[in-house]
Amino acid sequence: MKEHFKKIIELIGEDINRDGLKDTPARAALALKFLTQGYQQSLTNIVNGALFETDNDEMIIIKDIELYSLCEHHLLPFIGKCHVAYLPKGRIIGLSKIARIVDMFARRLQVQEKLTKQIAETLLDITQGRGVGVIIEAKHLCMMMRGVEKQNSVMTTSVMLGTFREDRRTRAEFLSLVQRGIL
Repeated sequence: MKEHFKKIIELIGEDINRDGLKDTPARAALALKFLTQGYQQSLTNIVNGALFETDNDEMIIIKDIELYSLCEHHLLPFIGKCHVAYLPKGRIIGLSKIARIVDMFARRLQVQEKLTKQIAETLLDITQGRGVGVIIEAKHLCMMMRGVEKQNSVMTTSVMLGTFREDRRTRAEFLSLVQRGIL
């Protein structure tokens, strides 16, 4: 990967031997490996058995999980936050595992629509809950730095599964609690 970055830098017209660029191909390769580390992660290792029996059947919401991803179309970042809710049915998942699931999928080349769906379907599958809702709000640098150059645009995607899709009251409760600034 280092050699490819070296070639790209040369192709844009830069001198790869100038002081500021000498180590850039190696740094860029390490950065890209970090930004796409989701490909090397497994759901089994992330969850690591952190499922716990419960008699709680009320909505569990985790708001404002920050996420960083790379657009699969331009390899430019999109940055935002993810809101996740689920209705347990006999078991809950460790709180940090939800953020780790978000990161695992975000740290791959992505489109926001697919990312939202992957998180929702995975959480429903793991928890076997009655429903899951996921909302992602993100700013895309491919919209901000190139093309239409719209600095204030924010993309919002949502996926509602199970009770969140079937019951308007459940969906409305989730949306209301996500919009409310409790802290």
